[in-house]
Amino acid sequence: MSIHPFSGTGVAIVTPFLDNGDIDITALGKLIEHLINGKVDYLVALGTTGETATLSFEEKATVLSLVNTFNNGRVRLVAGIGGNDTRAVVQGLTSFDLTGYSAILSVGPYYNKPNNEGIFQHYKAINDAAPLPVIMYNVPGRTGSNINTQTTLRIAKECKNIIATKEASGNMEQIMQIIKEKPAGFEVISGDDALTLPLIACGAIGVISVIANAYPRQFSQMVNLCLQGKFSEARPLHEKMIPAIQSIFAEGSPSGVKAYLNEMGIVKYNFRLPIVGISDDLRVKIRSIIQSL
Repeated sequence: MSIHPFSGTGVAIVTPFLDNGDIDITALGKLIEHLINGKVDYLVALGTTGETATLSFEEKATVLSLVNTFNNGRVRLVAGIGGNDTRAVVQGLTSFDLTGYSAILSVGPYYNKPNNEGIFQHYKAINDAAPLPVIMYNVPGRTGSNINTQTTLRIAKECKNIIATKEASGNMEQIMQIIKEKPAGFEVISGDDALTLPLIACGAIGVISVIANAYPRQFSQMVNLCLQGKFSEARPLHEKMIPAIQSIFAEGSPSGVKAYLNEMGIVKYNFRLPIVGISDDLRVKIRSIIQSL
């Protein structure tokens, strides 16, 4: 049986910033070395964790280029290209230089709150225009719209360039139904660090992770054990990571995971508004979790 190109651990990488708010090129290179040395399977640039909503087109193009350069062909790369204006997303698909990238991650349209027919038509337009395979991304907690089971399966069956869904709905019944009824060639990827173990047990092929920015080796090890069916060995690693996972989302992401990366000396503790830093109490808790791990 062939291994799916996006099985295992993908990482939705943060975008490091300098004190003046510009992209921190040196820290981005340092982060990518940290992740590749941690044995992750692929990197996702310009996801939600990368504060992409606050980057200009030129900055997005710069990040895509830098990630490709720093990676230097070592692991697969996925480019986040999504939005709530279908025409603009389609234009982006053909405007960005995707040299070195193997796929596109495209989040469900946010804010507009389209019905599921609108969501289907959005992804059909992306399917028809994308120069690379597409991973759709369902995260209703951020977009305000759930891509329901029926629509996901319709996209999977009718849009052959869309090869997977990153599922972050938290709805286990919905996700299990998608896994059960999906066509061959379409896969489910966990979009929720805390649910990765049970989702792989149900048939997901891996995760696009946030916590793996900080703990790539430990989280990848847990995922690999799950994919090998060694859940009794994976469970202690999963349970050990839960406090860290809970802490990075306690006061918003990516401020939580950037606190970890700052404590580890990898990136500066800088953000783009409206993202701000976490409370002093949570930072103290994170320092304690780092020591325990």
